[in-house]
Amino acid sequence: MNKFKYEKLFQFNKDNTKYMKLKTDPIKIKKIDGKEIIIITRNTIEKLAKEAFYNISHYLRQDHLKQISSIFKDKEASNNDKYVALTLLKNANVAAGGVLPMCQDTGTAIVLGKKGNFVWTNFDDEEFLSKGIWKAFKENNLRYSQLAPISMFEEVNTKTNLPAQIDIMSTEGNEYNFLFVAKGGGSANKTFFYQATPSVIRTKNIIKFIDPLIKNIGTAACPPYHLGIVIGGTSAEMNMKTLKLATCKYLDNIPKKGNSSGRAFRDLNMEEEIFDMTKKYGIGAQFGGKYFCHDVRVIRLPRHGASLPISIGVSCGADRQLKAIINKKGVFIEKLEKDPSKYLPKISVKELSSESVNIDLNQPMDKICRILSNLKIKTRVILTGTLIVARDIAHGKIKEKLDAKLKMPDYFKNHPIYYAGPAKTPKGLITGSFGPTTAGRMDSYVDLFQKHGGSKVMLAKGNRSKQVTDACKKYGGFYLGSIGGPGAELAKNNIKNVECIEYPELGMEAIWKIHVENFPAFIVIDDKGNDFFQSFGISN
Repeated sequence: MNKFKYEKLFQFNKDNTKYMKLKTDPIKIKKIDGKEIIIITRNTIEKLAKEAFYNISHYLRQDHLKQISSIFKDKEASNNDKYVALTLLKNANVAAGGVLPMCQDTGTAIVLGKKGNFVWTNFDDEEFLSKGIWKAFKENNLRYSQLAPISMFEEVNTKTNLPAQIDIMSTEGNEYNFLFVAKGGGSANKTFFYQATPSVIRTKNIIKFIDPLIKNIGTAACPPYHLGIVIGGTSAEMNMKTLKLATCKYLDNIPKKGNSSGRAFRDLNMEEEIFDMTKKYGIGAQFGGKYFCHDVRVIRLPRHGASLPISIGVSCGADRQLKAIINKKGVFIEKLEKDPSKYLPKISVKELSSESVNIDLNQPMDKICRILSNLKIKTRVILTGTLIVARDIAHGKIKEKLDAKLKMPDYFKNHPIYYAGPAKTPKGLITGSFGPTTAGRMDSYVDLFQKHGGSKVMLAKGNRSKQVTDACKKYGGFYLGSIGGPGAELAKNNIKNVECIEYPELGMEAIWKIHVENFPAFIVIDDKGNDFFQSFGISN
């Protein structure tokens, strides 16, 4: 007969994270039955959450910045890899000024707490974590992205970025440990779950199974990625929760081997094999090359004998998370890099973009299309002139007009359409962070809009579906890919004027008219039916 044996599923080794102390209310200590109880005030919890989300909106981990910088030392890296890496490092430097967040999508606020049984708060922890998040978004130039359902089909922006996702677990001891994450929609949307058959493990076909699934993540979530893969799990939700932690590097120091009790472990050999596989895709850092990923985490979990859950997800170029600890010594948050300039290479944009073509957008649309038609896909273009900014809800509004037999607005016909939604505008600046959003969400509108003379030239991030390629071939349209990730850099150096022209009540989902200078992009889909991403076998 087997004896009872308990082991924690996740067994952590020493935490080597570097922390800095946060000034807060003093931590009170009370002794009961010889045990030290730490007592935390609501102001402490509130301030911690506020500071955490401010920090991760502007600063990055050193390891992440080192990985971007290392691309310039790799002789196998393409010029496109290096161009994207340089843009992301420049963006990190702008964001580190503490005014413009690194990405216009300042994300869903996610908090994981592990509360020791000798930690007392005497209030609703979730409420005051939420209040701190509310303050961070209210007092800084962060975007409100959360929509509240009024009915099944009617939604309104909460204008607070609440609710947050907050999970608090009970554990032993007198420490309160946190992981704070700002998860943008583009990155979150590239989270996939599969119920595979156990034969995939038994026949060792796991790499063959996940290869096309990884490739189909595409570029919409701003690579290079921190790729996470979780194999197994006692339930679907356990698998998916583990995936989130894996992409945040939260599980880096768990064991590297399993045991008969079912503990979770990292498979370093599979991580290396999958990482090498992604280098050979040719997709690279968005527009061709080697750096589709910075690194890979593969976590193996126990499973029911009849099930094999597998999940795949990423953390993007805006790799926004930090740890925090409250203990009897005080409140400590992870130390992020506030001087990313040290990682900038001694290389100029001109060295990486000698073949760029300058295009004046303040000319008739037919002429812009003729210029683009004479260029090959993958050509880097530098745009100056007027863009119309419209994303999900705005596209729905335009479709409502067409469905009602009204005309397509002239501004949708006369100018390229940039899929984006800005963060709040800081005092004294022209705009808030204003990078591209994922193009694929607007795919279903393209054929209809181009049929009515609109959306002839579109600008956004990521790969698109065949229906867009077909529409562009049919109506003479183009899709230009913008670098995903540099929302602060674009706001500071490329966007010179912003004007709301319709639907101001929609906030960041309104339709905007902007003037840009030297705005970089790549020709991804042309009027001949060519699609840059087709050669990689990516399906959308």
